[in-house]
Amino acid sequence: MHALPRPALLSLRLGAVCLAAAACASAQAEKIGSVDTAFQWIGRDHDILVEAYDDPGAPGVTCYVSRARTGGIKGTLGLAEDRAEASIACRQTGPVTFPKPLRQQEEVFSERMSLLFKRLRIVRMVDAPRNTLVYLTYSDKLIDGSPQNSVTAVPVDRATPIPLKK
Repeated sequence: MHALPRPALLSLRLGAVCLAAAACASAQAEKIGSVDTAFQWIGRDHDILVEAYDDPGAPGVTCYVSRARTGGIKGTLGLAEDRAEASIACRQTGPVTFPKPLRQQEEVFSERMSLLFKRLRIVRMVDAPRNTLVYLTYSDKLIDGSPQNSVTAVPVDRATPIPLKK
């Protein structure tokens, strides 16, 4: 058995660490429903998927994201590149609490939209003067991201100030 060269071994370890960190940091989506937009003879139909994400940094806030999902053979096998369009609506779904102080701006969700290069991202921003959480969704690619985006806001009761990391 041949040993891997040191740079290759280091690269493999770094990749494994990055994958593990990404898996731990991203919240799981809960599928709410979907509607078909185009029939496909082979594989699943093209559809619009609606998913819910609970904000781990602000329990009591849920974000609902709708996005197009490609069907057919490529979509069914996970090889299709979905469109870079999504819509977001975040709402207070329970008492809003803050287990720890929040960063001024932080990515709270990230999901793969193509086999290698495209991701759907949701970033939380804190509007401290208005005691409001602002959520932005967009997609990016390794080389060329998309300007398509959607924004929503959740005002928090002034009796519960949003704690910020200093």
